[in-house]
Amino acid sequence: MQSDIVWQPDEASFETSNLARFARENGFDARDYDTLHRWSIADKGVFWRAVWDFTGVIGEAGERAFIDGAENPMTGAVFFPDARVNLAENLLRGDDDAIAIHEADETGARRTVTRGELRTMVARTADGLRRAGVSRDDCVAGILPNRTEALVALLATATVGATWSSCSPDFGVTAILDRLGQIKPKVLFAAACYRYGGKDHDIAQRIVDIAKGMESVEHVVVTNGSLPAATGGELFTRHEYPAFGHEAPLVFERVPFCHPVYVLYTSGTTGAPKAIVHSTGGVLVQHLKEHALHGDVRAGDVVSWYTNTAWMMYHWLISALACDAAILLYDGAPILKTPAGLDVTPLWKAAERTGVTHFGTSPKYLATLADEGYAPGRHHDLSALKSVLSAGAPVSPHQFDWVYDHIKQDMVFASISGGTEIIGCFMLGSPIHPVRRGHLTVKGLGLAVNVMDDRNAPILGRQGDLVCTEAFPSMPLTFWGERGMQRYHDTYFSQRREIWTHGDVAEMTPYGSAVIYGRSDTTLKPGGVRIGTAEIYAACELFPQIEDCLVFGAAVPGDEEIVLCVKLKDEAGLSDSFAKEVRQKIRDMASPRHVPHRIHAVSAIPYTLNGKRVEGAARTVLEGGVVKNMGSLANPECLDEYRDLDRSAAA
Repeated sequence: MQSDIVWQPDEASFETSNLARFARENGFDARDYDTLHRWSIADKGVFWRAVWDFTGVIGEAGERAFIDGAENPMTGAVFFPDARVNLAENLLRGDDDAIAIHEADETGARRTVTRGELRTMVARTADGLRRAGVSRDDCVAGILPNRTEALVALLATATVGATWSSCSPDFGVTAILDRLGQIKPKVLFAAACYRYGGKDHDIAQRIVDIAKGMESVEHVVVTNGSLPAATGGELFTRHEYPAFGHEAPLVFERVPFCHPVYVLYTSGTTGAPKAIVHSTGGVLVQHLKEHALHGDVRAGDVVSWYTNTAWMMYHWLISALACDAAILLYDGAPILKTPAGLDVTPLWKAAERTGVTHFGTSPKYLATLADEGYAPGRHHDLSALKSVLSAGAPVSPHQFDWVYDHIKQDMVFASISGGTEIIGCFMLGSPIHPVRRGHLTVKGLGLAVNVMDDRNAPILGRQGDLVCTEAFPSMPLTFWGERGMQRYHDTYFSQRREIWTHGDVAEMTPYGSAVIYGRSDTTLKPGGVRIGTAEIYAACELFPQIEDCLVFGAAVPGDEEIVLCVKLKDEAGLSDSFAKEVRQKIRDMASPRHVPHRIHAVSAIPYTLNGKRVEGAARTVLEGGVVKNMGSLANPECLDEYRDLDRSAAA
């Protein structure tokens, strides 16, 4: 409906957008996005070659852009089989004097790094890797905060053609060994200390324990602080950054399009983290398409995303460098606790100082700003801001209104959805489309996204499984380790042969947009009817008394009941009258089926290390089960409370 539109581009912005220009250059009317999208999946080779050319990819594309998968149209397809490319070569292009990095942290400290300075640092670190014997067949790992040193280590790894993988320094020993231990890195970059939430954290001994736990590690490069004195049993050589490597020319090792560049990890709690292997070329062309076309990122822009170095959004953010844009690396907490209350200003102060054009965030952060009554647009000069983007969870419809009322009116707000598995987006924003309240704006070009029901038929206006039916370049190469391809197939193609089933419950709209309702493994099924959790979360977010919440289904004889756990802001406890208000709001905003059977007050909500709610773990312990991968949780101790939830004590 027209009333759902909260923003739309003016004529000049539409016509001058990268997306409109790309459409025209390839013979399409930019106002007919549906036809452009159909072409992008029907003629894959021509489309992805057009993306390569339009974005100016550095490398040798080769004669062929696509080979059909024949009997296996998704898993057997090959993109750019003759290409040779280097990710770092593309991210490091541009004028020496142009700013590449704005660095900021929670203390207010800041610095800038030019492209010339960044290239010099990368060249020196790449020399160190080569001297350490690292080649294109090796892995390099990082346990690093979101600072320049982490990016230099990643780019140096890509420069020599090796594979990079990283964990955030707040991960514990077990969580890191469960991840990095799978890939057997030869070199480990690590910070011995970091600052978060106003506190300094010394993890020097943890780094030593981790390095000792991976026999493959031959060199440890310390980027910040120092490690304790060496003891017996160390099989690795210690180095201090930047003494690791000598001044040297920057020489890029061009590798095949499908050569591995990143290993990322799922954050689930049902087993060991899956180590997902991503390709050099797939990452590059997917990210360039998303930044340049869907995000309208241009030379001179400044792109930010609040993330740690483990999340896929970090890898997505840094690819904006290939658009000749600068990036903002922020290290520390986005919200600080002070004697006067919460300080929600750090990210916005950094955005104002650096002239951020694209601000990446999450629904939870936006909800906190709203709860604190903080309007960034009233307190900061955001004249440079062109877009706010949100990922990690569905954005509630009312949050769209809040963004335009309290951040900025003349800009694109894009709720995006994809995942670690594709290191990109299935649904995302567009500079030429209206923004609709509660909707993800468009299907990504080159991605045959649809929603299917249990008949495997595509559906409109009803909830079903989010799927992709055609091959795309950023599909994983495999899962690292034994039976990697089989585990990859079992995860995404077991439900529908050669159709990627993503694990999200979604609905396609007549406008070509979509609504995401949550993960299919957390779908509620009261009375046998499948419903998503997003509507329940959206209703709860409207109550200022609720600081956080978690909803999941619990088995009862012959059925399933909805359990809602709320973390309240005060200590007054959960009254029957307030529980009644919550139930009525959910009934009004969603349906009678969404109304929880049980509401419990809890002291904490379980989250993964990557900041996602863990509905499945709560359900597992409530039903007496064992969570297999507690190392994936940021606060596993809180599950004890869920194990003891008593139905008779619920409101």
